[in-house]
Amino acid sequence: MPQRIRLGVLTPSSNTALEPLTSALASALPNCSAHFSRFTVTEIALTDSALGQFDDSKILAAAELLADAKVDVIGWSGTAAGWLGFDSDVRLTERIRERTGIVATTAILALNELIALNNIKRLALVTPYTEDVQQRIIANYRAIGVEIVAERHCGIRVNHDFALVEPSRLKDMMREVAGEKPQAIVTYCTNLRAAQLAEEIESELGIPLLDTVSTTVWGQLRAVGADPSQIKGWGQIFGWK
Repeated sequence: MPQRIRLGVLTPSSNTALEPLTSALASALPNCSAHFSRFTVTEIALTDSALGQFDDSKILAAAELLADAKVDVIGWSGTAAGWLGFDSDVRLTERIRERTGIVATTAILALNELIALNNIKRLALVTPYTEDVQQRIIANYRAIGVEIVAERHCGIRVNHDFALVEPSRLKDMMREVAGEKPQAIVTYCTNLRAAQLAEEIESELGIPLLDTVSTTVWGQLRAVGADPSQIKGWGQIFGWK
């Protein structure tokens, strides 16, 4: 019988995209299921109140609820480390392991691992965020030697509204950034309805799509020793090592 895998996923409270997408990804593997715990995130901005939403104590409380379900791995399916700094996710995963005894990963740590493993130096960035958040993300990638060669953003700060961005608009944004010939395009927000577009957009543009809902699942499977390539139809990254 295939290994039973329970994916525990930490979810922004106002998010409506990542749960159905993550469940669909999990269902592509035999005997795999996804389980969710929320904490309050309603706004993405660089204000003190918005940044305070990512206080570890709130996230750890949500992680403890996932531990009650005896999940095999806990993944933070959120992109806040893009503007808070990547070390924030390193610290978070360490604290989750200390608090719950369960291995942990995040959307951004998995994304950055994929970038490093595949020697990606030229990346295109598609987000729903505001200009200042976008520039913070770009600066953090520049600091690790990854150039954002093209970017598009929607200028939205209400987290709930990210999921209202139509997939057709996301595809148009991807087509626009593809002109700069990046090695990969990243849809950098787990409340975008983008993961399911990977096969279509990769076929059209010839460029891999790194969606952060998908990178979370990829990282979780790697963390428990499962083979991500079992997931078919969700883009090239699940075949990447």
